[in-house]
Amino acid sequence: MQELYKQYKGLLFKLAYQLTGSVSDAEDVVQDVFLKAYDVPPERLTEPKAYLCKMVTNRCRDLYKSARKKREEYFGEWLPEPFLSSDDDFMESVVRDDLLSYAMLVMLERLTPSERVVFVLREALGFDYHEIAELIEKSDANCRKLFSRASAKMGIVSDEPVHPEAATEEWVHGFLAALKQGNMNQVLSMLDPDVVFVSDGGGKVHAAADPIEKRDHVARFLLGPVRQASIIGGEAVMDMGLINGQPAIIIRSSDGIHTVGMLHVEGNLIRNIYFVRNPDKLKHVGK
Repeated sequence: MQELYKQYKGLLFKLAYQLTGSVSDAEDVVQDVFLKAYDVPPERLTEPKAYLCKMVTNRCRDLYKSARKKREEYFGEWLPEPFLSSDDDFMESVVRDDLLSYAMLVMLERLTPSERVVFVLREALGFDYHEIAELIEKSDANCRKLFSRASAKMGIVSDEPVHPEAATEEWVHGFLAALKQGNMNQVLSMLDPDVVFVSDGGGKVHAAADPIEKRDHVARFLLGPVRQASIIGGEAVMDMGLINGQPAIIIRSSDGIHTVGMLHVEGNLIRNIYFVRNPDKLKHVGK
């Protein structure tokens, strides 16, 4: 079982994280699954990868029922919990496995539980339809339909490798420089006319309760309340870091990180900005 844990913990964490949007829940699911697997007769673990993935999927479906109610009662916008990419072998293995971009994690919230499972297994983990069908006990044809519906809801054309892009390091550096300098024209030039800014404070810290739309409104908010909240000693304390394996904006205070910002670029312009400010969701991004 220790060997199975070493071999599959990264894969199972990735599956659980993308099904729940929560680092904490994903870690708990992986631990629970391996604890239960200790009691599974060896003859039932002849295909350990499939068996463990099925256990994780079922556990996440159970969590989804309670999570859905919590999200309905959640104050303001809900965003997935980010995690810090580090030199740790476990997290690095997750990133190397081609984790879906943060923008796609946000879009997964549009899907039903079944659509989400099929999309993650197919798009993120590279399972074929026959493997998925056996894992979730549906037909190959049904799984193909679920994947097609999921792709349509996310605005993705099936079988075309066009997905929401994470911003490059160059993009984030340039955007940070414009924000630090308070350069309105530069900020505006980098934003899509229909850009959407979403902030998640969970009712615990100040954050925009509703999405902010349109370039002028987003730019004014970024250079007003956001920039003001990042100033210490007369300087804006914003840096770039690797979050979820992609370049991100990190804003610190004397108490540590209080905001993580993820950018989604389309057509060489920023189309979506996601700011996570809920302190409960920043436990895995360090200080």
